[in-house]
Amino acid sequence: MDKNHEIVPASRGINSGVSKKDTLLLYDVLTAETLDKMNIEVIVHLAGKAHDLKKTASEQEYFTVNTDLSIRLFDAFLQSNAKVFIYMSSVKAVADKVTGTLNETASCQPLTAYGKSKLAAEQYMLQQSLTPGKRLYILRPCMIHGPGNKGNLNLLYRFVSNGIPYPLRLFSNKRSFLSIENLCFVINEIIEKPSMEPGIYHVADSMALSTAQVVDLVGEVLHKKVRYIDMPVRLVKFLARMSNYLHLPFNSEHLEKLTESYVVDNTRLISALNKELPIDAEKGLKKTIVSFAHVD
Repeated sequence: MDKNHEIVPASRGINSGVSKKDTLLLYDVLTAETLDKMNIEVIVHLAGKAHDLKKTASEQEYFTVNTDLSIRLFDAFLQSNAKVFIYMSSVKAVADKVTGTLNETASCQPLTAYGKSKLAAEQYMLQQSLTPGKRLYILRPCMIHGPGNKGNLNLLYRFVSNGIPYPLRLFSNKRSFLSIENLCFVINEIIEKPSMEPGIYHVADSMALSTAQVVDLVGEVLHKKVRYIDMPVRLVKFLARMSNYLHLPFNSEHLEKLTESYVVDNTRLISALNKELPIDAEKGLKKTIVSFAHVD
């Protein structure tokens, strides 16, 4: 983010991982009066409830946080003097599975409570009338990564760093990624570029990679030769299905996340920015992988 901007952080709660003492609770800034008192010009709404990997959250929790809270903040924005509202939605508000590439013209058919709650907030915002001078941007990022990232990237890192042979090379897939640096660049461009057309933008690095390519990048960063066991696709899928019943760690859901294709088209975004993103997909992934090595 540009150093000329003064950032006022607001968090959903004290357990959100934000350590600054001057961080406000988000619920304290849900009125136009409060926003104007703090001279807020731009709202970047990142707060939300992400995927519940332990599957303990109810569907209502997603709508309470991702929809209701977003609507309250957007209503405050409409009534305030703030000029720009940037809502961080998700490509999962459109589709959980992708055939080909996903762009802004795709019909929205989310399957999960997470995606449905994000889409509901989007739809509310788009239905409201904005007074002249106000701008609304809905960003739909794909998988965001950066230093300290958890999840599948970390899992692939551990495969290579521990010398475990990678068994999924025969799966053919392509996935889009988004480095945190590119996302911050996009947000800053929106703030600095009033002429940029408001609306919905899919946000992704400009190149999609296969999971096997990501594994090779891990090997490059670690200067280690990647070991592979080329297990037949049908056999791997069978073993994953067996794991579903035996409650083993690597089941069909984990296999799908590692091997499915999910390519996001950022053409509209690049056209609106009129410039390329500063970091290419491979360089961004390498930066994240280096961060794993530093904390491993």
